[in-house]
Amino acid sequence: MTELPFKRISVVGLGYIGLPTAAMFASRKVEVVGVDVNRDTVDTINRGDVHIVEPDLDIVVRAVVSDGYLRATTVPEPAEAFLIAVPTPLQGDNNEPDLSFIKAAAHAIAPLLEPGNLVILESTSPVGSTETMADWLAGARPDLSFPQHAGDSSDIFVAHCPERVLPGKVMHELITNDRLIGGMTEACSNRAVKLYKTFVTGDCVIATGPRVAEMAKLTENSFRDVNIAFANELSLICDRLNIDPWELIALANRHPRVNILQPGPGVGGHCIAVDPWFIVASDTENSRLIRTAREVNDGKPDWILRKIREMVNSFLQANPDRTEEDMTLACYGLAFKPDIDDLRESPAIAIQKRLQSEFAGKLVAVEPNISHLPAELDRVELVTLAKALIQSDVHAVLVGHKLFREAGLPVEFVVKATAV
Repeated sequence: MTELPFKRISVVGLGYIGLPTAAMFASRKVEVVGVDVNRDTVDTINRGDVHIVEPDLDIVVRAVVSDGYLRATTVPEPAEAFLIAVPTPLQGDNNEPDLSFIKAAAHAIAPLLEPGNLVILESTSPVGSTETMADWLAGARPDLSFPQHAGDSSDIFVAHCPERVLPGKVMHELITNDRLIGGMTEACSNRAVKLYKTFVTGDCVIATGPRVAEMAKLTENSFRDVNIAFANELSLICDRLNIDPWELIALANRHPRVNILQPGPGVGGHCIAVDPWFIVASDTENSRLIRTAREVNDGKPDWILRKIREMVNSFLQANPDRTEEDMTLACYGLAFKPDIDDLRESPAIAIQKRLQSEFAGKLVAVEPNISHLPAELDRVELVTLAKALIQSDVHAVLVGHKLFREAGLPVEFVVKATAV
């Protein structure tokens, strides 16, 4: 058996990307120490359980924890390679990137670094973030050399290797997708390739540097955001012209070189809803189309709310003995896409939050992939599909979960509310 090039790996951040990545390395019989600031997350993983919904993840985590290849802690420990997979949210009214989680992770692992260690930033980040992280590490460890100063002969190797996986298929795509490797030097890139080849069967494609790798990930998601915005804008125009957008798109897509996406209630998730703003922040003057696409998609929940208001008013007109205060409004789906539990940047959550202040009646939500609602939805009751269908007066299907499709809900019209 060939000796593995890395015997111990540390993954900092055990969320939707960090935990599957840690589990994948551990499944190859590499010792993995996962680090997370959330004690509940750490305890859950150490029991062999998972705190997120992702097909097959629970099976792998249970096995590798039981076999002793994966354990979690709140305090970083020494390792040969450190992967940072922490959030990179937006902040302020201008959607500026917030790198504070990366900075905190860098300072947490800096005291543990030894010559020959590899540090990889996996978090999707603005262009230049990897170099900034390397500077934070160098500032904390002046006794070590880093690639920005020592080139290929540096003590520490640093690279950016963004994930490119689809929620719901993460465990498969982590293995089979090509991996972008953006080392700060050639030696850094080669070291990172050896790490990922522990389990990646796709190609490890080396970029000319971390900036190209960072920009590639942002470009991929901005491309998708622009295409979604086109579909969402078409749906607004179709509504004004009394045209069924789904029929229109189906007809247009019969052209051999046209492939228009389906409209929806907006765009969610940490990637597509966030990454384009990183490009806008880096060059506001030349990112006009990317900014406009973001504004179109961010504005779609407003349109959904207007349609829901129309349906509420229609119901009240048809039932003059009723008032809004004694109505029940049901929203189906809170995740940012079907059949996952990820609520990050979900337009359905934004819609529910607005309804709390704009709708006077009772609000219920059906989300089969979670067991409790976020604290911000304090006026919303999480109910079963059967209960919502029976007790609600107006129904808004926001996410096309499999459960809803099997129940016959009109999930092809996910942006329409229907009074019953």
